[in-house]
Amino acid sequence: MEKKTISEILKSVSHRTWENPKKSWNFYQEWNKAIFMHWEIDKEILIDFLPKNLEIDTFNNKAWISLVAFTMEKIRPKNLPYFPPISNFLEINLRTYVKKDNKPGVYFLNIEAEKFLSAFIARSISGLPYQKSNIKHDIKKGMFQSNFESKKFNLNIEYQVGDLQKNKTDLDVFLTERYCLYLEKNNRLIRYEIHHLPWKIHYIKIDNLITNYQIGDKISLKLKPNLVHYSKGIQVIAWNKEYLT
Repeated sequence: MEKKTISEILKSVSHRTWENPKKSWNFYQEWNKAIFMHWEIDKEILIDFLPKNLEIDTFNNKAWISLVAFTMEKIRPKNLPYFPPISNFLEINLRTYVKKDNKPGVYFLNIEAEKFLSAFIARSISGLPYQKSNIKHDIKKGMFQSNFESKKFNLNIEYQVGDLQKNKTDLDVFLTERYCLYLEKNNRLIRYEIHHLPWKIHYIKIDNLITNYQIGDKISLKLKPNLVHYSKGIQVIAWNKEYLT
């Protein structure tokens, strides 16, 4: 991944559908070695899992959920250095696609982190539902594994990364180019704005896959995903939370 300066990243906005916040940014992070797995889902199933004032975002009237396994690296507040024992960790998040005020974003149904302290700090600062999980990634062998004992979630992927995908489809863009995230805390809706360059995605061949994720009675990820992606990573700029309600 060719690294850019933060100034260069902030100046590149032609791929966005709305402007960056006018205020100064607050956090830097990198999302690297990312495996995306996407499933179509009946949008009616999602209603009970989302805040009432968030609208489900659909593509051709179909809702999607995605499991994203990656390495969080160099996460730090502005003007402070990153601290590898806390700033770098493996993460898996389960997300769906939503919008509010014409700003499409993501809503997390679950977030796992490799390290207890990283999960605690991320949860305390952001309010996002980070929890400690047992996660391993062997890049040379092409294996990503996790065991989230408290929720009985399991993930086992054996994969091979292919060529760069030169032309992204509209669905690829819908599933990857998201510039905010939403959460609800204490009955208040919160939005975090983020910014990054467009994802460069590679084809990926999944040789073996076990996904044992059951959310409630209706969301199950035991079937083969409809679409998969891989990316070497992106640099991400984030702003502080904004209360919407």
